[in-house]
Amino acid sequence: MQSLTRTVLLLLAALALPASAQTYPSRNITIVVGYAPGGTGDFIARIVGNKLAEKFGRTVVVENRAGASGAIAAQFVINSAPDGYTILAGQTPEMAINPHFLKGNLDVGRDLVPIALGGVVPLALVVPKDAPYSTVPDMLKAAQSAKGLLFASAGTGTPGHFAGEVLKLASHGNMTHVPYKGAAPALADLLGSHVDFYFPGFPAALPFTRNGQMKMLAVSTMQRAATAPEVPTVSEAAGIKEFDFSLWGGFFAPRGTPTAIVSQLNAAINEVLALPDIRTKMAEAGADIIPMSVDQFAAFMRRESEKYMRIIQETGIKPE
Repeated sequence: MQSLTRTVLLLLAALALPASAQTYPSRNITIVVGYAPGGTGDFIARIVGNKLAEKFGRTVVVENRAGASGAIAAQFVINSAPDGYTILAGQTPEMAINPHFLKGNLDVGRDLVPIALGGVVPLALVVPKDAPYSTVPDMLKAAQSAKGLLFASAGTGTPGHFAGEVLKLASHGNMTHVPYKGAAPALADLLGSHVDFYFPGFPAALPFTRNGQMKMLAVSTMQRAATAPEVPTVSEAAGIKEFDFSLWGGFFAPRGTPTAIVSQLNAAINEVLALPDIRTKMAEAGADIIPMSVDQFAAFMRRESEKYMRIIQETGIKPE
C-alpha cells in the first residue's frame, strides 16, 4: 500500500511540472558571452558548455556578443524566451558593478535569474620587474611620496579599478588611476614600466610573473591562490580587512524561466564542474570552483552587488 501511495505521489509531482521542464532539453542551447573570445567568462562558458553538450546529448553553442561592458549580451538574453535555451555567461562587471555605476534601463537583478556559479578568478597585484619594492608594505611606502604611484586598469569600473581605488583609500596613498581599453594594453604598459602597479586577472598575470617579466606582490581575494600559495593576500600583506576582489563568471536565465529548468541546469553545471578533468583545467587557469545551489548563488550575487554599491559610495568613483 505504501509503495502504491508513493508511486501515485511521484506521478502527481511529474504531472505538476510544466511540459517544457519534463522534456528539457529537447533542442540546442545557446550560452551568450558579453565579451570577445579568450576572456575569463568565455573560457568558463566554453569549458562548461562542451561538457553540458555531452551530458544532455544536445549541441551547446557559445555566442559572443561583445559591447557596452556586457550590457548587449545581457539585454539579448533578457529579451529571449524564458525556456532555458538561451542563457547568459555573466561576469562581475555587468552583473555586480554596472547596475550601480552606469546609467541605463538594464536591470539584471530584476530581469535575470541566477543559475550557477562557474568559477572565481582572483586578481593579482603586479608591479614591473625593476620596481624598487617587492612587498606590498614597501609599495605603499612608495605611494606616500610626492610623486606617488600610477595604477593601471583594464577600464573604468572594472574590478581591477575598484581594487586600486580601495587600496588608495585604505592606505591614504598618493595613487593616480590610468584606465586602458582592455587588459592587454594595461599589461603592456606595466611591462614597459609606464605605470607602477596593476590588478589584472590572475591567469593573465601568471605567465609574466613565472618568467620574471613582472613581480606579483599579492592576490586580491581573501584566500591565497591555490596555484601560487606562497603569494600573500592584500588583506594579509597590507592589513586591510575584507579586501576581496575577483573576476567571476556565472550562468543566468531570463526571468520567468521555470524553476524546474533552473534547478536542472544548476545540478548539471555543478556536476560538470566536479569532473576531475574540468577541475584540473580550471585550476591551471587560476580559477577556483565553488559549488553553489541556486539560492546560494543568488545570495552570493546580492553580496557582490552590495559590496560594489558600498565601494562606489565610499570612494566616489564615477565613470570617466
